[in-house]
Amino acid sequence: MTTTQNDTGNSSDCTPLLTRAAEAETTRDPSSVMTLLADSGNTGGRLTAYRSTFAEGADGAPAHLHTEASEMFNVLDGALQVLVGEEITVLRAGDFLLVPPNTPHAFAAAPGATADVLFVFTPGAGRFDYLRLLGRVMRGEADPQEIKDSSERFDNHYVDSPVWREAIAAGL
Repeated sequence: MTTTQNDTGNSSDCTPLLTRAAEAETTRDPSSVMTLLADSGNTGGRLTAYRSTFAEGADGAPAHLHTEASEMFNVLDGALQVLVGEEITVLRAGDFLLVPPNTPHAFAAAPGATADVLFVFTPGAGRFDYLRLLGRVMRGEADPQEIKDSSERFDNHYVDSPVWREAIAAGL
């Protein structure tokens, strides 16, 4: 990487990055495929981006929050049910959502729908390793305790949400 000056005069350790779809790493769990596009290590820490395709009825993530990162959702196709704070809504193709730090949120494919979603975290936090670990846990290849033990490393802190638990139990 080279150091460049941006419009504000600040130095950065980031060069242009192109990830070709055919060459992108993918990780899978039983109900989704994640295509890894850009992680903090190759974006100067600025962001992490990946694309997830969820099967119909697929769980995405239980209620959690990030203390440092903002998480952005852009639904490319299908519908994604999302908890933000205490409110549940459905995002549809073309919808965009920004969840700021310290905001509890969760997501899953909306009932009866698949979802194709672009996720972006800023700043990035080495989330590809988290996604790889998550895939191994979901496939039964790693202990779920590893996810709990990695919360600080990946800025992914699980929280209790009665609203989300009730919605999932009701099939909403």
